[in-house]
This record gives sequence, structure tokens and C-alpha cells, in this order.
Amino acid sequence: MNVVWNLVKETELIAKFPRLYHVTDGRAWPSIRTQGLLSTSALLDLYGVQEPARSSFESERRPIGMILERVAYPDVLLRDQSPMSEKALIGCLKGMTPREWYRSLNAKVFFWTSWRRLQRLLTAKAGRDVAQLVLTVDTRSLLKVHRDRILLSGMNTGSTIRKPLPRGPKTFLSIAEFPYEQRRQTRSPSDALVEFVVEGAVPDITDHLIEVDEVGPDRRVEVWRRLSLDVDTASRP
Repeated sequence: MNVVWNLVKETELIAKFPRLYHVTDGRAWPSIRTQGLLSTSALLDLYGVQEPARSSFESERRPIGMILERVAYPDVLLRDQSPMSEKALIGCLKGMTPREWYRSLNAKVFFWTSWRRLQRLLTAKAGRDVAQLVLTVDTRSLLKVHRDRILLSGMNTGSTIRKPLPRGPKTFLSIAEFPYEQRRQTRSPSDALVEFVVEGAVPDITDHLIEVDEVGPDRRVEVWRRLSLDVDTASRP
């Protein structure tokens, strides 16, 4: 019975959100194409970062971007967490310590479900003047391969700006647990489901990509585009 119910919810999820979007540093494509799309924790493993230095990357707020370096590997930028206020986080966090929350976030790969939210991020003050890489992903393809590690969230979990929503151990839920239809009664689709998350890493991200664009001030450059027909390649919304 649960299997049937999960399949029905997955079908609805794909229909409502056929594409997902990931934004990262504009110079990250060589690393992503070679190593896949890795969470911060997975990158720290790959680059051999050990304690005590590791905590400043993984278990604490990053006020500025941090560079990972390793011989024979491209340098990788871990983006800052400036939208997260330590004081606000303490006020809205339930059932977890800030260190646990940061470790939880850093162990995940995040995708936006909404083109509108993506545009808001790209034009925000912190990012509008720098080159950013936008990965457009086929939801059906990603879900088919990684469904056992997929979680959903109804908020921007990396921000405490304005009125920070309560968050904690139940912020990320499986597809079967996530109350999308209930939330949809009082919210738009993009507010009912905000984040699509994969635990750990997506090493085969190129198998699920539709296109990759480098977006900067007043420009968009196509970096890569899938030509085969096995994923949804219709024009963007």
C-alpha cells in the first residue's frame, strides 16, 4: 500500500515541478562535471579536510566564502552563509543546536523547485554582481535514481532573513511524509514546496542535467545543454 501511495505522490511531484534548479559559484563547472554535485561535507571528505579545521567549514556559520584546495584538484569555493543570522537561528531552531543544524545543511545538496525563487536569488544584492552557475535538472530522472536519499522542505532552510520560520529535526521530510496538498491549500506551489534535497551527493549529476548556464551581470551564457530526448528539454518557464 505504501509503495503505491509513494508512486502516486512522486507522479504528482514530477508533474508540478518537472525541473529543479541548483545555483553555485560560476567557476564550479569543471569540478561538477568531473566529481559530480557534492554537498559541503562530501567536498570536505574529497579534499581531505580534517579536524580541527573542518569545523569552521561544516559546523559553524560561514560569514564569507571559503576555498578548498588539493593538489591535482580544482579549487572549490564553499559559498558563504550570510543569509543566516546566528541570533535569529537560535530563536527559531527547535530540538537541535546550531552546530547540529549547520552540519545537517552541509550534508545535503539543495535544489530550488521554483523558477521565480531562482530569479530572486540571482538578482539579490549578494549575487547580482558575480558570475553564478545555474544547473537545470530533470526531476523525473533525478528522482528515479536517488529517491531513497531525497527529502523535501517547505522553507528556505539557509536563510533567517525577515521572519525566520521554526526549524529542526522535522524540517526535511521524505516524499511520502511531506504534506504538500495540505500546504497547498493556503500557499502557492512554490511556497508549498521550496526545496528538493539529496543527502550526501549527486555524483552522476550530468546524467540528470537539462542545461547549465553561467549567469552574471546582464548576461547569460550557455555552458552545456543536453541534446538527447531522454529528459524533458522543453523551453524554460
